[in-house]
Amino acid sequence: MKRKKRGNRILTLILALCGVVLVLAVALGVVNAWKTLSHYGENTTIRSETADPAPENAADQAQEQENALSQNTYDPSGFYEENGIRYYKEAGITGVPGIDVSAFQPEIDWQAVKDAGIEFAMIRVGYRGYSTGKLDLDSCFLSHIQGALDAGLGVGVYFFSQALTPEEAIEEANFVLTWIEGYDITYPVVFDWEEVDGQARTDEMNMLMLTSCAQAFCETVEASGYEAAIYFNQAYGYQQLNLVSLQDYTFWLAEYSDTPTFYHDFQMWQYTNQGTVPGIEGSVDLNIWFEKF
Repeated sequence: MKRKKRGNRILTLILALCGVVLVLAVALGVVNAWKTLSHYGENTTIRSETADPAPENAADQAQEQENALSQNTYDPSGFYEENGIRYYKEAGITGVPGIDVSAFQPEIDWQAVKDAGIEFAMIRVGYRGYSTGKLDLDSCFLSHIQGALDAGLGVGVYFFSQALTPEEAIEEANFVLTWIEGYDITYPVVFDWEEVDGQARTDEMNMLMLTSCAQAFCETVEASGYEAAIYFNQAYGYQQLNLVSLQDYTFWLAEYSDTPTFYHDFQMWQYTNQGTVPGIEGSVDLNIWFEKF
């Protein structure tokens, strides 16, 4: 009898321990689930390395916003190419050819660029460090903007953002406004927020906050009298930015294809990052600005 009681006590102890472990596991699962929902929620960012640049349900997603956003109506037959530079022509719209440059193109013969048919340049003013959060001036900004203007090109600018909050985005906008003061800026001032490979301070960004940052940057820019724009690729346009909230600003689309398939309207198109232009060694991004009249 004593041996049987001891066995019962051991069995009871084992069952009790199993119960404690089960309760802890459930509790941990609830906590983790809550953390996940709190972080992601309905405004989650789908990371670029897993997002299809043109998701299969893009048309369905875009259709839901059809009444709020204008649709891309550019005629594929209106695009044509001369000497490696793409143009566009249809009734009421002319495609103006341009480039965007930064310190990655340190030496530029701007007159040769102009003579090749390029009419405008988007020049990087600076960037925020993705690990330190420090604002830095692009090392070639001053020479690039002066060279482009001296050659008679139209000029716009962009800032590579890693803002985490609207306050940081406003700080970035003010940084840009300080450096472009006194220059003839005839093209937009652009908010360019992108994910970076590896660990970054922006890894936890979500759609709601990213859209708020873009809006804060653009509002600050337009309050100073400039045209504001947002740069994005298809994945960002469909999945990571609320374009309805940003529709009052200019859209600069990056889609590397023969003709753009993005569902919504946009005003500038970056169609390759492997372009070649006389006066620039190596590859350069090529763009079309859609001039409507």
